[in-house]
Amino acid sequence: MNLTETNGTVIDNYAPDFELPGVDDEVHHLARYLENFQVVCVIFLSNQCPEVNSYVERIKQLQKDFQDQGVIIIGMNANDAIISPADSFEKMKEFATNNEINFPYVRDMTQDVAISFGAEKTPQAFLLDREGKLRYCGLIDDNVNQPEAVEVAYLRQAIAQLLEGEVVTLSTTEPIGCSIKWR
Repeated sequence: MNLTETNGTVIDNYAPDFELPGVDDEVHHLARYLENFQVVCVIFLSNQCPEVNSYVERIKQLQKDFQDQGVIIIGMNANDAIISPADSFEKMKEFATNNEINFPYVRDMTQDVAISFGAEKTPQAFLLDREGKLRYCGLIDDNVNQPEAVEVAYLRQAIAQLLEGEVVTLSTTEPIGCSIKWR
């Protein structure tokens, strides 16, 4: 059993609500996103994690591909900025600008949301249906280093299944990447 299954939100249960500051200087509230989108995907990110850097273009492409279908991706950084200065709020703003991200990027300074979700790694995706229930948790796809060699696009498939009103057939995968930098 992984940490997500033991200490965080369990598949088919409600995800924790949050109200967090974004790099756009707005406050982002999960409940508002759930009112306006059919599917909400929270992906825990880090500015300096090699795996996140490998995935950032794919995450942007997912947002682009699904934005007109009622899907929103929210990037969330929960790393402690004292342990990982590259993950400070100012560095998050630089990361968002330099990578031209097309989705909200929010700061979980207290790490309470990450703990409630059961986040372990960056990147790690948590896919919620319109009710706010967790339907998928884990990897974005099966090949971090070679986007052209991806055989199973876990997150893309889970989003498509939710949009079709289907049950997500593979609801968890073991995340890989950098560990969350806890205080």
